[in-house]
Amino acid sequence: MYLFIFSMLMFWIISMIIMIMSSIISKKTFYDREKNTPFECGFDPKGKSRLPFSIRFFLIAVIFLIFDVEIALMLPMTIIMNISNYYPWLMIILYFLTILLMGLYYEWNFGALNWLNN
Repeated sequence: MYLFIFSMLMFWIISMIIMIMSSIISKKTFYDREKNTPFECGFDPKGKSRLPFSIRFFLIAVIFLIFDVEIALMLPMTIIMNISNYYPWLMIILYFLTILLMGLYYEWNFGALNWLNN
Protein backbone atom coordinates (compact mmCIF):
# COMPACT_ATOMS: atom_id res chain seq x y z
CA MET A 1 0.00 0.00 0.00
CA TYR A 2 2.75 2.42 0.92
CA LEU A 3 4.72 1.47 -2.16
CA PHE A 4 1.75 2.38 -4.35
CA ILE A 5 1.32 5.77 -2.64
CA PHE A 6 5.06 6.43 -2.86
CA SER A 7 5.17 5.54 -6.58
CA MET A 8 2.16 7.76 -7.35
CA LEU A 9 3.76 10.63 -5.41
CA MET A 10 7.02 10.19 -7.31
CA PHE A 11 5.17 10.06 -10.60
CA TRP A 12 3.37 13.30 -9.72
CA ILE A 13 6.60 15.04 -8.65
CA ILE A 14 8.47 13.97 -11.80
CA SER A 15 5.60 15.07 -14.07
CA MET A 16 5.41 18.47 -12.33
CA ILE A 17 9.19 18.95 -12.74
CA ILE A 18 8.97 18.10 -16.44
CA MET A 19 6.04 20.49 -16.97
CA ILE A 20 7.83 23.34 -15.19
CA MET A 21 11.05 22.76 -17.12
CA SER A 22 9.24 22.64 -20.47
CA SER A 23 7.36 25.86 -19.74
CA ILE A 24 10.61 27.61 -18.81
CA ILE A 25 12.50 26.33 -21.85
CA SER A 26 9.72 27.08 -24.36
CA LYS A 27 9.32 30.77 -23.47
CA LYS A 28 10.35 33.13 -26.25
CA THR A 29 12.24 36.07 -24.85
CA PHE A 30 13.02 37.93 -28.06
CA TYR A 31 10.19 39.24 -30.21
CA ASP A 32 11.36 40.70 -33.48
CA ARG A 33 9.11 43.32 -35.10
CA GLU A 34 9.79 41.94 -38.58
CA LYS A 35 8.88 38.40 -37.57
CA ASN A 36 5.49 39.52 -36.26
CA THR A 37 4.49 41.30 -39.49
CA PRO A 38 2.79 39.52 -42.41
CA PHE A 39 5.04 38.45 -45.27
CA GLU A 40 4.26 39.63 -48.80
CA CYS A 41 7.46 39.23 -50.83
CA GLY A 42 9.28 42.02 -48.99
CA PHE A 43 6.62 44.67 -49.59
CA ASP A 44 4.38 46.30 -47.04
CA PRO A 45 1.02 44.56 -46.90
CA LYS A 46 -1.78 46.19 -48.89
CA GLY A 47 -4.56 45.12 -46.54
CA LYS A 48 -5.14 43.75 -43.09
CA SER A 49 -3.52 40.43 -42.36
CA ARG A 50 -6.44 39.34 -40.20
CA LEU A 51 -9.68 39.41 -42.13
CA PRO A 52 -12.98 38.64 -40.40
CA PHE A 53 -13.93 34.98 -40.61
CA SER A 54 -17.02 34.19 -42.65
CA ILE A 55 -19.74 32.56 -40.57
CA ARG A 56 -21.23 30.99 -43.71
CA PHE A 57 -17.95 29.22 -44.40
CA PHE A 58 -17.90 27.98 -40.82
CA LEU A 59 -21.44 26.57 -41.13
CA ILE A 60 -20.59 24.81 -44.40
CA ALA A 61 -17.46 23.35 -42.76
CA VAL A 62 -19.54 22.05 -39.83
CA ILE A 63 -22.09 20.52 -42.22
CA PHE A 64 -19.25 18.85 -44.12
CA LEU A 65 -17.86 17.40 -40.89
CA ILE A 66 -21.28 16.08 -39.91
CA PHE A 67 -21.70 14.30 -43.24
CA ASP A 68 -18.12 13.05 -43.08
CA VAL A 69 -18.77 11.46 -39.67
CA GLU A 70 -22.07 10.13 -40.99
CA ILE A 71 -20.26 8.25 -43.75
CA ALA A 72 -17.77 6.88 -41.24
CA LEU A 73 -20.69 5.57 -39.17
CA MET A 74 -22.64 4.20 -42.15
CA LEU A 75 -19.85 2.15 -43.74
CA PRO A 76 -19.54 -0.41 -40.90
CA MET A 77 -23.32 -0.79 -40.87
CA THR A 78 -23.23 -2.30 -44.36
CA ILE A 79 -20.76 -4.94 -43.16
CA ILE A 80 -22.84 -5.70 -40.06
CA MET A 81 -25.97 -6.16 -42.18
CA ASN A 82 -25.03 -9.75 -43.08
CA ILE A 83 -24.46 -10.90 -39.50
CA SER A 84 -27.33 -9.12 -37.72
CA ASN A 85 -31.10 -9.31 -37.75
CA TYR A 86 -32.56 -7.35 -40.61
CA TYR A 87 -35.42 -5.57 -38.79
CA PRO A 88 -33.39 -3.97 -35.93
CA TRP A 89 -30.64 -3.07 -38.37
CA LEU A 90 -33.17 -1.37 -40.66
CA MET A 91 -34.73 0.55 -37.75
CA ILE A 92 -31.32 1.82 -36.60
CA ILE A 93 -30.40 2.93 -40.12
CA LEU A 94 -33.75 4.66 -40.67
CA TYR A 95 -33.57 6.39 -37.28
CA PHE A 96 -30.03 7.59 -37.98
CA LEU A 97 -30.88 8.85 -41.47
CA THR A 98 -34.06 10.54 -40.21
CA ILE A 99 -32.10 12.54 -37.62
CA LEU A 100 -29.49 13.43 -40.23
CA LEU A 101 -32.07 14.58 -42.80
CA MET A 102 -33.97 16.57 -40.17
CA GLY A 103 -30.74 18.41 -39.37
CA LEU A 104 -30.11 19.04 -43.06
CA TYR A 105 -33.66 20.36 -43.49
CA TYR A 106 -33.17 22.66 -40.50
CA GLU A 107 -29.92 24.02 -41.96
CA TRP A 108 -31.63 24.54 -45.30
CA ASN A 109 -34.46 26.52 -43.69
CA PHE A 110 -31.96 28.44 -41.54
CA GLY A 111 -30.20 29.56 -44.72
CA ALA A 112 -26.78 28.05 -44.03
CA LEU A 113 -26.70 26.45 -47.47
CA ASN A 114 -27.56 29.68 -49.30
CA TRP A 115 -24.34 31.39 -50.45
CA LEU A 116 -26.00 34.31 -52.21
CA ASN A 117 -27.28 37.33 -50.32
CA ASN A 118 -30.73 38.24 -51.57
